[in-house]
Amino acid sequence: MAARGGRSKRSPPGRPPRGRNDAHRPITLETQINILTVNLLFSTIVFVIAAKLYLLPMLPRLEPRSVVIPILLLHALRHLGLMFLAPGAVLPGLPEQFAKPAAFGDLLAAILALVALAAVVRRSSLARPLVGLFNIVGTIDLISAISLATIYAAAPYMGPAYWIPAFWVPALLVTHYVIFVLLGKRWYGPM
Repeated sequence: MAARGGRSKRSPPGRPPRGRNDAHRPITLETQINILTVNLLFSTIVFVIAAKLYLLPMLPRLEPRSVVIPILLLHALRHLGLMFLAPGAVLPGLPEQFAKPAAFGDLLAAILALVALAAVVRRSSLARPLVGLFNIVGTIDLISAISLATIYAAAPYMGPAYWIPAFWVPALLVTHYVIFVLLGKRWYGPM
């Protein structure tokens, strides 16, 4: 407790003393996790708004393949998730329990996107099931990566790869949603 005569207040154990230099405190683990969560949520909201304003109203007029092809091309770049395993792309200490499943899950999603893309371009009868398989696996991978990043407190170790969960993951989530909407409403006929 504070006493008269210039003695400072005692802080709870594990916390720095409060005082004039509060503004210069280092950013804590909790603050970094909250910032990443805020970035992820706000980016997702922006992508949802964009999809609702520009893409979803047009779905009934568009050929399914004209929507799916660019989305599959975008997801084919998910091999970039391998940077979670690259020294220099992430900070030392990134939890392996997050990094490996996130990296290899993204690689699997990229491969499935390319396989589905080939089927769609060729107008294969397997196009629709392959797009569905890609979409389910890719969505599960993103939900798993978000969960593992939270459970294992990966945010402070993202380093240069921070843009993946802050920007890339929200875009991918929304495009997965668009494919689910497309497949749910237009499951009949060729892709």
